[in-house]
Amino acid sequence: MLVLDQLVEGQSLETFTNEHITVEQLKQYAQASGDLNPIHTDENVAKSVGLPSTIAHGMLIMGQLGRYVNQIAGGNATVKNFNMRFGAMTFPNEQITCSAVVESVSAIEATINVYASKGENQIVGNGQAVLVFKGEEA
Repeated sequence: MLVLDQLVEGQSLETFTNEHITVEQLKQYAQASGDLNPIHTDENVAKSVGLPSTIAHGMLIMGQLGRYVNQIAGGNATVKNFNMRFGAMTFPNEQITCSAVVESVSAIEATINVYASKGENQIVGNGQAVLVFKGEEA
């Protein structure tokens, strides 16, 4: 759990590695999100458009990164803003590692740069989150 007065600019925060992305997870996410594009669920279709396999939904990766931000914030902070840009594609059986670096700290907030990566630190998404700490007054 983050503590505002213990954060410093440039500080690397704890990382979290998610379980491997599964084909079943992609199918479940497609149904839940309504994004039924078959490149996410049908390997033959994915290969027919030049992909090596099905690919994970970008928003699934954003969800993993958002979960990470909430986990490290713990009960001390609320996410005020969160954004992400998508990078490399994620395929079934790959694991996503989430990490963050403190960008800035103010009297009540911390801004962190967040990263979702796979393999040898290949970025699949990066963004920023602003955390407002509870009990802090401007």
